[in-house]
Amino acid sequence: MLSVLVFAPVADAAPRAPVIWAFGDSLSAGYGLPPASGFTARLEAALRRAGLAATVRNGGVAGDTAAQARARLRWGLRGLGTTPDLVIVELGANDMLRGLPVSQTQANLEAILTELRNRRIPVLLAGMRAAPNLGPDYVRAFDGIYPALAKKYGVARYPFFLDGVAGNRALLQADGMHPNARGVDIIVGRILPEVRKALRGSAAHAG
Repeated sequence: MLSVLVFAPVADAAPRAPVIWAFGDSLSAGYGLPPASGFTARLEAALRRAGLAATVRNGGVAGDTAAQARARLRWGLRGLGTTPDLVIVELGANDMLRGLPVSQTQANLEAILTELRNRRIPVLLAGMRAAPNLGPDYVRAFDGIYPALAKKYGVARYPFFLDGVAGNRALLQADGMHPNARGVDIIVGRILPEVRKALRGSAAHAG
């Protein structure tokens, strides 16, 4: 006796919501703020208001230099439990504040970008700017790291993470360096278009 097997069509699985990893220092970690007011939480909320159900994971560690972040990159990626669709690399402020050699900062950022490129993970490189009191030569060299690396590695770049906030006491915490909740919202509003653009590029590349 022959039996007839009827196979129901299998519906396509729903696409996975994109995962963004903000890999940086205290600026992306939300230093001095309640978790709901930090950069990653506010960026995730802004993306969802824009109709994109992305998850933004916090990979910021206060005080990290580019070298320290480089040292934890691989285990940080393992800890995510999934390959992120985009990594926002936000590093360099602590190198600059300590007056570390620009060549050292650049070499560590290069190692981070190389690792992410080898893993085929898209990057949005968030730039930092040197304080004027470090002198014109240092400022010129430090500020030049980010456009040079973005060009060399073919990654998206957001010119200055603290754009619209740096130097404005009303948008900073008492230390004059870290954004307050209002400052974070301004940062998020300004970087949001670049994050969405980078995610579109990531999706197109994956497809």
